[in-house]
Amino acid sequence: MRKLDWIAAHGGMALINTHPDYMSFSGSAADSFEYPVRFYKEFLSYIRDNHAGSYWQALPREVAAHCSPLRRRTDERAEDTLIPASREEYSTSATDLDCHGRSENFPLAKVDLAESESSQSAIEKRRRLRGKHAAVILFSYFPADPRPRRAAEALIAEGVTVDMICLQNEGVPSREVINGVNVFRLPIKRCRGSKIKYVSQYSAFIIRAFWMLASRSFSRRYDFVHIHNMPDVLVFSALVPKVLGAKIILDLHDPMPELMQTIFGMSESSFGVRFLKVLEKMSVGFADLVITVNLACKRIYSARSCRPEKITVVMNAPEDTIFRLKPPSRDLVGGNGSAQPFSLLYHGSLVPRNGLDLAVDALEIASHRIPNLQLRVCGERNSYFEKVMESAHRRGLGAKVVYLGMKNRWEIVEAINCCDLGVVPNQRNTFTEINTPTRIFEYLSLGKPVIAPRTLGIEDYFGNDDLIFFEAGDKQDLARQIEFAYTNREELLRVVERGQRVYLAHTWSQQKSNFLESIGELV
Repeated sequence: MRKLDWIAAHGGMALINTHPDYMSFSGSAADSFEYPVRFYKEFLSYIRDNHAGSYWQALPREVAAHCSPLRRRTDERAEDTLIPASREEYSTSATDLDCHGRSENFPLAKVDLAESESSQSAIEKRRRLRGKHAAVILFSYFPADPRPRRAAEALIAEGVTVDMICLQNEGVPSREVINGVNVFRLPIKRCRGSKIKYVSQYSAFIIRAFWMLASRSFSRRYDFVHIHNMPDVLVFSALVPKVLGAKIILDLHDPMPELMQTIFGMSESSFGVRFLKVLEKMSVGFADLVITVNLACKRIYSARSCRPEKITVVMNAPEDTIFRLKPPSRDLVGGNGSAQPFSLLYHGSLVPRNGLDLAVDALEIASHRIPNLQLRVCGERNSYFEKVMESAHRRGLGAKVVYLGMKNRWEIVEAINCCDLGVVPNQRNTFTEINTPTRIFEYLSLGKPVIAPRTLGIEDYFGNDDLIFFEAGDKQDLARQIEFAYTNREELLRVVERGQRVYLAHTWSQQKSNFLESIGELV
């Protein structure tokens, strides 16, 4: 299975041939030439769960039907026997010999030619990427920022040469190669602060990125440049490559007007917000393709900055190869008489809009009904976190809030596996109303229930029964849902199963295909 993951991650194709003569159906292998059939079943389940949308489990007759149109190129007589007049769908028959040598006719499966042609078109779009040169501009750290890292690695796997221009963090080299990505770091550090600080940092980075990209464009002509916001106007650092013929892709992670409203408490009618909307429209107009993270953001951009057809949605889904799908477990890690605590997990950015303080408030309320309740926290500690912890200690909750520190992707998987319930305790504001947190998919992929806010960005994908919802910003309701999860285990399992069906429709494998096909069509 590891070999299969490696082949898929590097853009290859694996062909698996099986035959029942080599399988043992009695539960154990009879000799060295057989293997238990359960191995094959486990393998098929693994492919279904981890490579959805990227495999074809075909019978021989289906392969024959799929390939039969190709025979027209070498055998015109096939026109009358194998290829019907209608190109919507067709069926055919084949002649074979039975075990006694007699001729036997059997029908072949129907094949939807439109679907087959669509699949072939997607493959052709991705093939166009091979041998292309791309630059990626990112006002963040690489490879720490997951969305740019996943996108860059996907391009590398398709044969694209990728130059990454990003920020330089302390203790890391200014130039290196990471997983095939040529990384160029500019000595600018990102710091949260006042509006002036944001403007000064953005300006310095845009100017330096512009000159680096311009100088490299004359020695290496780029086919396309992929710019990640924030800020939106970072897209103009690609002016020289655009003049030289490169296609410009603007990846809008967050809508800046809504985010600035949330961070600084600005009103929608303020000059700053209106100015950001103007800059957004100019930036989107400069780009050849716009990518964004969910349907809510697409609606915002198409309403005020460009036509919907220019925008492709590529969601922030967890990597299938790391967050491997697991069925929901009937056993709690803690609770219901266990000596272990009933543990909640919060992981992600420790900022006020994400509501760690709300989770602590709900913890205090729910602890009256669940004495062994515990909240575990993963993230980079900062002044906001320290204030929340001070408040927790004053209320006697210090022992119930356990800080696990910063965690990488594999450590997050371990932390989720060790918890009973995930919480996404967002406050209600302009930004969280349109956000679709990746953390929801991470919990569901590992078979864990999750409490999430009832907001537009989440309800675009999840129905009422697919998650445990609470009213965003309401600590009382969050506490009620924690108590519900603790006392209704069977219902919780059904909720996770329904949520996993939503997750399987939006895995990273599928999102990656959307991303690569959109760029392949552009270039």
